[in-house]
Amino acid sequence: MKKVLIIGGVAGGASTAARLRRHSEEDRIIMFEKGPHVSFSNCGLPYHLSGMISEAEKLVLMSPEKFLAQYNIEARVNNEVIEIDRENKEIVVKDTVTKKTYRESYDKLVLSMGAKPIVPKFEGLDSVNVFTIRNVVDINRLNLFVKERKDKKITVIGGGFIGIEAAENLREAGYEVTLIEAADQILKIFDYDMVQRLQKEMYDKGVELIVGDKVERFKKNCVVLESGKVIISEVVVLAIGVAPDTELAVKAGIELGKTRAVKTDNNYMTNDRDIYAVGDMIEVYSPLFNDYFKLSLAGPAQKQARAVADHINGRVVDNRGYIGSSVIKVFDFNGASTGLTESLIKARGMSLNYETIEIIPSDKVGLMPNANPMYFKMIFEVPTGRVLGAQAIGKGNVDKRIDVIASVIKFGGTIEDLKDLELCYAPPFGTAKDVVNFGGYVASNVLERRFKQEHFSKVRELLEAGECIIDIREKNEYAEGHLKGVPNIPLSELRERVNEIPKDRTVYLQCRSGQRSYNACLLLQNLGYTNVVNVTGGILGISMYEYFNDKTQNREPIVTKYFF
Repeated sequence: MKKVLIIGGVAGGASTAARLRRHSEEDRIIMFEKGPHVSFSNCGLPYHLSGMISEAEKLVLMSPEKFLAQYNIEARVNNEVIEIDRENKEIVVKDTVTKKTYRESYDKLVLSMGAKPIVPKFEGLDSVNVFTIRNVVDINRLNLFVKERKDKKITVIGGGFIGIEAAENLREAGYEVTLIEAADQILKIFDYDMVQRLQKEMYDKGVELIVGDKVERFKKNCVVLESGKVIISEVVVLAIGVAPDTELAVKAGIELGKTRAVKTDNNYMTNDRDIYAVGDMIEVYSPLFNDYFKLSLAGPAQKQARAVADHINGRVVDNRGYIGSSVIKVFDFNGASTGLTESLIKARGMSLNYETIEIIPSDKVGLMPNANPMYFKMIFEVPTGRVLGAQAIGKGNVDKRIDVIASVIKFGGTIEDLKDLELCYAPPFGTAKDVVNFGGYVASNVLERRFKQEHFSKVRELLEAGECIIDIREKNEYAEGHLKGVPNIPLSELRERVNEIPKDRTVYLQCRSGQRSYNACLLLQNLGYTNVVNVTGGILGISMYEYFNDKTQNREPIVTKYFF
């Protein structure tokens, strides 16, 4: 019989405990949680603020009594582990209710303390009502406080997962919400050109979104920014980010890695062979950029938990690293991402030779009443075609498409594999050639240099430089709205008007989404033109990319009308 102690519950700790029990009925398994809840939905916390999850208690998934009755696992809540005595293989525990301490021995110890919210030492922090979100107690305290206030103005600081979800749910509850992000964009899991669609959605839904401006200090019911702007706010939610909760581990001599998270081997074993670590407190390996990084996601934590329980019981662990797949809901839109982004490649200074494609196909057959554009970006290696990453944003099932890409990346697949994938189809669910297939087709054409492309994010620069752009949509579409100063030669008239296309300069062809302009490029290439370039994403991509900055910077639009 083994005695296994687990410090921390939730995704990592509770999953480890349950898997350990499935391996053995004899082993003694004890979890220690310093708070009142050992198993809760931390990913669901923000949804209590809008009432989508009506009661805070519903966030609690398992009680100590249920753990004991169903799994014969001891879950000791309000019990904080304050010391790890590696020499004697014991931990020192403080009962936070009685204030008494005691010691507990172990054969194996699993650390699953997670990560804690980052709270910088801002000037004047004590002059505002500040909240962080880490557990059920935190979210219940915030929810009760804002409900009691007459003032409805709330500021969320930080544009990551928690910040965005908190802002959305507070806005849905009827509060005036400002979200401040120091970087030039929210949600770094997306590239700048893609995230504009989500920033537009927040703007449209009434969130005052401020990017590229830092919090400098606080004063009475006010947030003062580096730019000098002052935001009146009765409540401040700090969601700047999280840091691995490693204090206890460091004190016990557990080694940290280069990211200052706990360093483990391929079995999630620390430098002490009887101590393992899982979840947000550890660093993980990326096979895409061959280095370690921090990954605060529930899915990886649960996989690590299973691996640890298996290794403790003598089973082989197959650890292939992590690529980072995630999804988020932002009001009426969904966004998903996997693998590398362009911004990550550049930030890490990776010497990758890569290319990107950006397409906006329909997520379902166009005849369906709930069909919508899906903004899809993929990154692939040149010349191998190996898929490196992808992002998708839309009202439909973006997670399905990115899950497919994540699977292809995991198995070392290429853009040729995407072309050949046989995926489910019926009009209410997708198109006969799925978004993923389209991505493979376009990427292979780019790789084989069958046509030239320019991304929609460069169109403003092209216009300012006086480049030749031609709108090849039909006349009625052009009349409804178009790029300012850009002439119209409809695709249906292009063969008859081909002499109007200059051959002595680069010609950029633009349509609604990039598909018809691609056909126009091939038409002209077959007629001997070598100077034509397709504007990917078309007027949809241009509108999506330009809108938020136009509105928030009072910038002159380059379109006569936005299309979405």
